[in-house]
Amino acid sequence: MSIVANHAKRQLKAGKLAIGLGLRQARTVDTAQIAKTCGFDWLFIDTEHNSMTVDTAAQISSAALAIGVTPLVRVPGFEHHHASRALDNGAQGVVVPHVDTVEVARRIADQCRFPPIGHRSMGGGLQQVGFAPMPLGELARTINEETLVVVMLESPAAIENCVAIAAVPGIDALLIGTNDLCFEMGMPGRFDDPKVLAAYERVIAACRKHGKFPGMGGVYTPELLERYIGMGMQLILSGSDFALLMQAGAARASLVRSYEKNEQTAAAPRVP
Repeated sequence: MSIVANHAKRQLKAGKLAIGLGLRQARTVDTAQIAKTCGFDWLFIDTEHNSMTVDTAAQISSAALAIGVTPLVRVPGFEHHHASRALDNGAQGVVVPHVDTVEVARRIADQCRFPPIGHRSMGGGLQQVGFAPMPLGELARTINEETLVVVMLESPAAIENCVAIAAVPGIDALLIGTNDLCFEMGMPGRFDDPKVLAAYERVIAACRKHGKFPGMGGVYTPELLERYIGMGMQLILSGSDFALLMQAGAARASLVRSYEKNEQTAAAPRVP
């Protein structure tokens, strides 16, 4: 039997960080190997904000699954088919955005877990066990254990309801979408505001109370990463391919331009 362990989930259960790379630009399966070599634990395969198809997300998920980088797909909505299509085709978990209420959290947990925990439909052979034939009850139990269900809290209402959301069976992690949360609070970009700090404290406490994992996205400066991780954040969306490409690209272009200026200065004729 070839059960593919959920690496990110094991990191979290061991009390360690699980750091993820967001995919907005990448479309090729070798992205998974790049992430592995760079030291990331999971991929945040975003089908909410990019134009990636379900098939492309599934191909990247399959490649990640094979090398031990956990593929998580951020789905675009609450409809059950968004989550089930990702989970049936290689993803080891889903990230569901804009979860404001306990009712929505229960709906998500129900559609992402096989019976007897939830009501996810069994679609046949699954990559997460290497397509090995297994008794259906054992298969359902194994997949339930290795699936990571993450809900995103991105509004003041979600923060207000975080204790009840954290109490929902079948939800593994609560991830604060800090960028949208700041927008909803009327203070875009103010990631170090005391209200954000209070929201982080509240969500971390709720997760500790109910045995769930606290996560964060949208915060990337070293000072704030250190602060919030020091408070107890574990599931960390640590950057995106787009942001890293922009940073490295700008630095490289600036470096090459600096040589051009130096060369021009050295080659300039001297005036007697």
